[in-house]
Amino acid sequence: MKYHQIDSALFVANRKDFTKQLKTKSLAIFNSNDIYPVSADSSLPFTQHRDIFYLSGVDQEESILVIFPDASEEANKEILFLKETNAHIAVWEGEKLTAKRAFEVSGIKTVYWLDQFETIMKKLMSEAENVYLNTNEHLRANTEVETREDRFIKNFKPQYPLHTYQRSAPIMHDIRAVKKDIEIDLMQQACNLTEQGVKRVLQFIKPGVWEHEIEAELWHEFIKNRSKGFAYTPIIASGFNACVLHYIENNQQCKAGDVILMDVGAEYANYSSDLTRCIPVSGKFTDRQRAVYNAVLHVKDEATKLLSPGALLNDYHKQVGDLMEEQLLNLKLIDKTDVKNQDPKWPAYKKYFMHGTSHYIGLDTHDVGSWVEPIKENMVFTVEPGIYIPEENLGIRLEDDIVIKNGENFNLMQNIPIIAEEIEEWMNK
Repeated sequence: MKYHQIDSALFVANRKDFTKQLKTKSLAIFNSNDIYPVSADSSLPFTQHRDIFYLSGVDQEESILVIFPDASEEANKEILFLKETNAHIAVWEGEKLTAKRAFEVSGIKTVYWLDQFETIMKKLMSEAENVYLNTNEHLRANTEVETREDRFIKNFKPQYPLHTYQRSAPIMHDIRAVKKDIEIDLMQQACNLTEQGVKRVLQFIKPGVWEHEIEAELWHEFIKNRSKGFAYTPIIASGFNACVLHYIENNQQCKAGDVILMDVGAEYANYSSDLTRCIPVSGKFTDRQRAVYNAVLHVKDEATKLLSPGALLNDYHKQVGDLMEEQLLNLKLIDKTDVKNQDPKWPAYKKYFMHGTSHYIGLDTHDVGSWVEPIKENMVFTVEPGIYIPEENLGIRLEDDIVIKNGENFNLMQNIPIIAEEIEEWMNK
């Protein structure tokens, strides 16, 4: 790992929150992610499963966490099973966690090697009645690829068919959605790295640069500051490309007079940031570009005020739609007839603003959390309205990461230039 060690108190507290919601005589099992193969002997860089990381801080492959608060022996209430390390592995792959280091990282005292898992589990399962297993229940999850967790469940349940099985995902969604102070600090660090990258490219962008060159400048800034890189696949979209919501080719030259939509964010210690800024290639917005830009900024600022403890996300998104409708009428992109004749299921504003305004963010860029329960303090959301006008080769989206507070919300990206004149000033220094 590149990041500085996280205080293990975070993971101790997270496990306490999780165990509070378990039924009596229950144990829960969490697996690490696989290292995914590409071809031949190549593989993708390892990325840890967010749930085992959230509960333990363990950031390596072939790891299992077992939580059993009602175990008869104190030592069996929390157990880590890790890949056994040795001199050969240290030479070829680098040092893996020892029992001592695992305790320093996680606060868990009981650590075994993986080859002891089956033997120890037989004893634990003789005491347990319920078993909590973990699957990906994100609303937008793609579950085509079999994960290590999937394989584990397939092999484990036939060995213990008479136990009652429960889902960990609803508990994880609930507790991960509300961020602790340490988590918010880590997310602030990710946003600070994003800030450094944005300020770097504001003085780099000019007519003739290529989208992928901008991507490279950001990558350089993130990596040199202990990030693994981008929290998600970056979007560097100039001109018409900005009207393609998930444009990721980043292979076009930036032309004078165009605006670049830049949807990027650094990760830090597995925590995400998610930012969008729009930048005039020539260093100055045209009057029309500025009008559309300011309309989006107005909606973003007003939407941020609507996110508050007790609010419901469905109601919030409808309110943001009303804000956007007003701005599109002012810009003469829609008229009152369009509004009068609109389909309530697809309002007129959706022609130019077709996506949602906010999503949870945390360990995952599209983080877990309820879409039907009221918003709580210390949840963190993006706010990202946009207007996309293909016939004008113009797409404007503005996005910040917002911590929900009982008073005024806190913007983790408040130091990143966003006012149109401020963007121009940075570009022309």
